[in-house]
Amino acid sequence: MIPSRRSLRHPAVLLLAAALALTGLTALPAPAHVAPPPVCALACDTLDPSEAAQDTFPVSDRNINGRILRLHVSDPDTMAWASIDDAVARDAVWLDRSWDRGATWEGLLGKASVPGSWTGTRTLMYNIGDPVGHRRGWIRACADAGAVTCTNWVHPTVCDGSSCDGADPATASGDDRPVPETTLFGRTISLHMDHGTGMAWGVIGNGGAGDEIWLDRSWDGGATWPEGSSLGRTSVPSGRTATRTDMYATRDPRGLLYGGAVRACGREAAHQEGSCTAWARPVPTRARAAADGLMTSYHTNQGWWPSSWWNSAVAITAVMDFAGRTGRHDYDWAVARTYEQNKGVFPAGVRSSDPVEGHFISRAVDDAGWWAVAWVTAYDRTRELRYLDEVVIIADYLHTHWDPGTCGGGMWWDREHTYKNAVTSGLYLWVTTALHQRLPGDTVWGERAERAADWYLDSGLINSAGLVNDGLTRSCANNGQTVWSYNQGLAIGAFTQLWRATGQGRYLDTARRLADAAMSSPLLTRNGVLTESCDLGTASCDDNQKQFKGIFIRHFADLADATGSPAYRDYLTRQAESVWTTDRDPLNRLGQRWAGTAPNQQDWRTQASALAALTARPGPGARSG
Repeated sequence: MIPSRRSLRHPAVLLLAAALALTGLTALPAPAHVAPPPVCALACDTLDPSEAAQDTFPVSDRNINGRILRLHVSDPDTMAWASIDDAVARDAVWLDRSWDRGATWEGLLGKASVPGSWTGTRTLMYNIGDPVGHRRGWIRACADAGAVTCTNWVHPTVCDGSSCDGADPATASGDDRPVPETTLFGRTISLHMDHGTGMAWGVIGNGGAGDEIWLDRSWDGGATWPEGSSLGRTSVPSGRTATRTDMYATRDPRGLLYGGAVRACGREAAHQEGSCTAWARPVPTRARAAADGLMTSYHTNQGWWPSSWWNSAVAITAVMDFAGRTGRHDYDWAVARTYEQNKGVFPAGVRSSDPVEGHFISRAVDDAGWWAVAWVTAYDRTRELRYLDEVVIIADYLHTHWDPGTCGGGMWWDREHTYKNAVTSGLYLWVTTALHQRLPGDTVWGERAERAADWYLDSGLINSAGLVNDGLTRSCANNGQTVWSYNQGLAIGAFTQLWRATGQGRYLDTARRLADAAMSSPLLTRNGVLTESCDLGTASCDDNQKQFKGIFIRHFADLADATGSPAYRDYLTRQAESVWTTDRDPLNRLGQRWAGTAPNQQDWRTQASALAALTARPGPGARSG
């Protein structure tokens, strides 16, 4: 929403406080020392400097009565530490960290005193930024050696590739106004973007000398912006009626902050009130805009999207598919991070409601299957054997729940063997086929895949309309339960892949039959748009159902690639267009209902699902705005 005219806290107040703090002297009273909660990014606060990947000195040292105070920064770790040398016993050194450009700060971080006979010491390492908390920090080194003195603050410039804060708008390759301008006392205030570089600037027009324009930048969708207020603040010169700010970036890859939002704000010279446009994010491409939006919810420290275990596997798969389709490497680091932070053992309630026993395995058999799909995708993306080895471990576990003693085969959904259903059987078929395709000389997984396919075709899971119901009754009959899009999609993808592996036409025929049914049945498609049963009327989808359509589209796109069918490609295009034109807001947030109807839920799960649709669009659609 565009703010109405209202009183804004005058940025000069913040700038005065910051200017005093930037002198390096403790001109502002430091807050009483209360240990802040640790910040965790790639590592948590208090990492030993011996583990730093780099040691640079971004600001000048300070001399305090002959002691040398130095600030150290490791850019690859996005962490800093302080040291004091030529010191005497009981001299102390610490870090201050600010989240509002030095107006206030967390003080005495890692405070260390020089031991008896030593001549120096250092603090532990602290994070400069907080991607989980959507904050960019400023940091400085301070010491007490007969007097308290601090270095200048370090505040890494935000750069996205070669595009950095402070660039001249004259160098922009594009100029778009993503949200309506706002007016104030006859002045027009507008937000401008170069979508290709993700850079933004503000313009004030129809004004006079002394009118001001600036940008605010937020890393949490406009909820807060203490470090990014009043960026590029500039006044209209005498004799002019308009001016503009410099350009500012909306992504900070070095700080692991993506999906930054900006707005343009201004005021008329004779009044203190200000007015701002709505917040917006750039659209370098549709798919990249969706991916950036998804990654704003990724918890870098834990390597997942809290708090959904199997959904995180599907989300990282969507990110890898985006990378593979577009050739971008923005989030390659997140693939390894997700694997490394989650391959271990977790008690119930930490990752899943069930204990996770290591190697992504728990009593929920289908959960493990989703992680197997993720690591197949990771292997294809990176060719790192550790991911393929992980798939074998998970697949061995899945195979223990293939049971020919009941219904002649099929997969149990859980370790207690309470239900044979489509999702677990579809995952098993897809994963076994994937291993057969990737393990040289394999016969075991190939035989299992064909056995699973034959069982699936004879099981009754596919009804007479060519739709996949949810599962089987205890008497091994189709239970007639909901036709969910992800069950339909998994079957399409599994049979498509098995056709690729074997060349047997019956498998491709099955995939086509399932795809044609999905496109024509009102149970899955309405007015040409993929629609879940929980998308209708006043219904809402639960956290699991929010990702079903993205799974369907991923596998449907595989069939479209395999066949080159114009009808399938047109269907994919229709989904992407509907998502983008009816289901998106100026912050590139994408909802559950791809037709844009209300009520429309919106969170990272719906974002991941819609990203799959934008990624799967044929041709240049995934690569252009």
